[in-house]
Amino acid sequence: MEQVEVAVQAGRLRGRIVEGRPTFLGVPYAAPPVGERRFAAPQPVEPWQGVRDALEPGPSSPQRASESFAGLDMTAITGAQWRRGDDYLTLNVWAPPRAHSRPVLVWVHGGGLVLGTKDAPVYDGSAFARNGVVTVAMNYRLGVEGFLPVPGAPTNLGLRDVLTALRWVQDNIAAFGGDPGNVTLVGESGGGIAVACLVTSPLSAGLFRRAVVQSGHGSAVYSMDVAGRTVRRVAEVLGVSPDVQGFRSVGPERAVDALRRVSRPGGVDLKDEHGFDPAFGLGVIDPVYGDDVLPVHPLDALRSGAARGVDLLVTTTADEARFWIGPTRLLGLPRWAARWVLGRMTADAFEVFDAYRRQEPGRRGGELLSRILSDLAFRWPARQLAEAHQGRTHVAEFDWPSTAAGGRLGAAHGVDLAFVFDNLGVVTGPRGMAGTHPPQEFADRVHGLWVRYVTDGSLPWPEFDGEQRLVRQLWNEVTVREEIMPAADFVPARNFAP
Repeated sequence: MEQVEVAVQAGRLRGRIVEGRPTFLGVPYAAPPVGERRFAAPQPVEPWQGVRDALEPGPSSPQRASESFAGLDMTAITGAQWRRGDDYLTLNVWAPPRAHSRPVLVWVHGGGLVLGTKDAPVYDGSAFARNGVVTVAMNYRLGVEGFLPVPGAPTNLGLRDVLTALRWVQDNIAAFGGDPGNVTLVGESGGGIAVACLVTSPLSAGLFRRAVVQSGHGSAVYSMDVAGRTVRRVAEVLGVSPDVQGFRSVGPERAVDALRRVSRPGGVDLKDEHGFDPAFGLGVIDPVYGDDVLPVHPLDALRSGAARGVDLLVTTTADEARFWIGPTRLLGLPRWAARWVLGRMTADAFEVFDAYRRQEPGRRGGELLSRILSDLAFRWPARQLAEAHQGRTHVAEFDWPSTAAGGRLGAAHGVDLAFVFDNLGVVTGPRGMAGTHPPQEFADRVHGLWVRYVTDGSLPWPEFDGEQRLVRQLWNEVTVREEIMPAADFVPARNFAP
């Protein structure tokens, strides 16, 4: 095994050469968040003597990850089960050989802000490094540890972790051949939510030049009051006081289990006084606004000019909700049952269901439910994000239909990941999310678009604005003028809470 060393601010690191590319795994960017550092802002890494090995991924954030869902193998996307250990605020770096002043991609993994890891096979950054991009993927605190606004503790700790990793990149990436002045922050799903929020944060100024939000948006945030309901409910399940002392008195295992219990349908009501839950009941963990990280709602911040100087690419998949509905029995629901399921998620169930039924009268109930949830929870809020941004903005849709789950998965949530990273091999097969014969030429094309954007911000289709609404369909290779979705009447332009 050929090895390589670099010097960062905290000491020397030993990595390995993989297919000619320097690779460093499990590099600490903050001190382990244990003891008094648990539920505290990320602290600096303690410098070390000698050379520290960066050869193994190391621990992951506390979580409960399932290895399969409805017959699909999820390990390529979410990683294996929780890899326990204290020192999990770490990152991986993949660099081109003999790199100097190369563009940098910083990846924020998905998982609904409650699960996932930088070490999921699909996030291997080797293909980006092969194409001249220094690639960084980080862990950050999740769930109770990272996103509950626990009284007495700093809020948005998971976002603060990402900010700390971005500062580490500014201070250290040149040692790996990266250009700290040409950084693109990219995230998907929960990671996309994190990126959409951090684009608007005053604490992120100067930390990145461009951003890519994949299957995420800036509307999945709660006011402090609403999120406080989850804090109190989790504390009640744990039998502790709803403050930092109470939460520090129980270990991560119990906290993860309590959050899982609270996250079941009906576990906690997160609708505001107008009956709106930006997560539509799909989760109970999201960032909060009203602190120094997110002083105001992200859409309000964007409309006020925040991030005007940051280029933004916003993408969704064409059938986001089919990930949850396609492989399950829900796809075959009759209309009355689909309307009932929707009623558990929004007070406007009858009105929104009828609006989509009129638009697509031949659709079965489960198919309508999938389309409605795709638009309500993903596609329309993503368009709102793009329209609110006052700077250079592009929008794209991943529209290749996966043949997985007997052809029922389609262009679902998460199918785009292996194409972006050019890692089709890890999601190909009878139980893989890409099915048995995904098109490599399409992966070459999608991956090439991301490389080009990260390198110099260029894309081969026009910018998005609220008048023309131009969206690039990646598989079909056409740019379309997108009509306003029926969901627009049922998703507010921002949360109503102050």
